[in-house]
Amino acid sequence: QVQLVESGGGLVQAGGSLRLSCAASGSTARINDMGWYRQAPGKQRELVATITSGGSTNYADSVKGRFTISRDNAKNTVHLQMNSLKPEDTAVYYCYALRIVAIWGQGTQVTVSS
Repeated sequence: QVQLVESGGGLVQAGGSLRLSCAASGSTARINDMGWYRQAPGKQRELVATITSGGSTNYADSVKGRFTISRDNAKNTVHLQMNSLKPEDTAVYYCYALRIVAIWGQGTQVTVSS
């Protein structure tokens, strides 16, 4: 099994930055895509950004140009650098990994105040 542990969430003012990190442990061999999803209160979980094992990235339109996803395959970690944060980025952010099935972290709260 694979376990994902996120860190780096918190409270920040609009225009500020945060960096989320996610570490995978356990049976990490053959993890394919990793990434981040988020869920705001009363809304469905949505994709933020994903990255393949080869480094190809995909971003939601709402975060393009502001967020950057990166990955260290040797350390089994994925990071999300979030700049120019907006109040609408407020959500619980979930780390995601695909290894045969989707695996989710416990989530970390990001709150952006106006």
